[in-house]
Amino acid sequence: MDGLYITLISLGVTVLFLLGVPIFLVIGLWVVGVSIIIDFTLANVGVTLYEGLNFFGLLALPLFILTGDLINAAGIAKRLSDFAYSILGFARGGLAMASLGACGLFAAISGSNSATTATIGSIMYPEMTEGGYKKEFAAATIAAGGTVGIIIPPSIIFIVYGFLMNLSISDLFVGGMLPGILMVIAMQLTCYFIAKRNGWGDLIKWEGKRIALSGMRAWLGFVAIFIVIYGIYAGIFSPTEAAAITAGFCLFGGMLITREIKFKKLPSIMLRSGQITGLLAPLIAISVVMQQILTLLGAKEFLTDLLANLGGYFPILFACMALVLIAGTVLESLPNTIILAPVLAPIAATIGVDPIHFAVIFLIGDAIGFITPPYGLNLYVASGITGIPYLRLVRHTMPYLLALVLVWVVVALVPQISTILLFNEGAGVYQIQ
Repeated sequence: MDGLYITLISLGVTVLFLLGVPIFLVIGLWVVGVSIIIDFTLANVGVTLYEGLNFFGLLALPLFILTGDLINAAGIAKRLSDFAYSILGFARGGLAMASLGACGLFAAISGSNSATTATIGSIMYPEMTEGGYKKEFAAATIAAGGTVGIIIPPSIIFIVYGFLMNLSISDLFVGGMLPGILMVIAMQLTCYFIAKRNGWGDLIKWEGKRIALSGMRAWLGFVAIFIVIYGIYAGIFSPTEAAAITAGFCLFGGMLITREIKFKKLPSIMLRSGQITGLLAPLIAISVVMQQILTLLGAKEFLTDLLANLGGYFPILFACMALVLIAGTVLESLPNTIILAPVLAPIAATIGVDPIHFAVIFLIGDAIGFITPPYGLNLYVASGITGIPYLRLVRHTMPYLLALVLVWVVVALVPQISTILLFNEGAGVYQIQ
């Protein structure tokens, strides 16, 4: 009978999710309902909710969110976009490729998919439409470019994954570097061929002076990227320390150098960052309780037995990838990670997949879910800032989706792309191995 009641509760909360009830409430209702059914003390829920957030590493989460808002408010994102365009604007589709490059640069400081799409989209979409690009293609390019927001370090979702799976966040950040760069390059090549075929985009002359000047104007962004990447890579900072230092640097730069952040704007910037953190933190906390209950219900053992019947390394790995992609079509990356990572990661470990490698595989699949219907959060964000209906964007994202899936498969087949940079415990620094 317990199985029947749990099934009914699961169906009930699924209906609530489809009706638009916030995912935190959906998971929370499932946790409480199933806890009552299996006679799991509800006192544990309150204790675990607190302990789930009582982790120093999670402090990097609100700090990187704040950093992303400060980058936008300080005008640093616009300067990075101008620099990317000065390099690529000579080629057909150069402005669109520069938009994708700007997404990668912004991601290297902020760590959020939707923030990358919203920020770079608001800057580059008007320029692309004025530069001769089809509106739907321009919006789809921005949506696709945002997918690297959670892969190129720092990454908010890598922090969550590392917390859930007890992995080094620094190692996860390093593991996402090369795959994230490959994602950007693959989308830029796709963009180039599409733009060239359709004759989209005005060209600008390649000028060393223009590149140098725009690079000098974007120096704040480069320093912020250096602080995050080198500081963590060289073992100088922990991710949390790097987040704090980068946020402070961007605040200083925005107020005293670019002077685009006014003191009176600070409360609204802090409030926006706090609102996003307030949405994510409860989900992380309730996920810990959900993991406990799924363990008690034997979810991991069930999926392990199911996938074991497939036999072999690659059948099981690709089955895990398929589950991530399917879930990503209907779930945002955070609940997808919360629900599936604790179940699939141990299965991958049993067949010999390196934990860092699998984390990168998992989260690239998560990122691809940002442009896969029917959910596709980046498509909704792009639709919101451009006014183009969601369904009209879907068709134009398909070439980017295929390019990202190709990169995903390559990363899965070649573990060294994710693991070639590993931490040398003896030397205390990262090095190529």
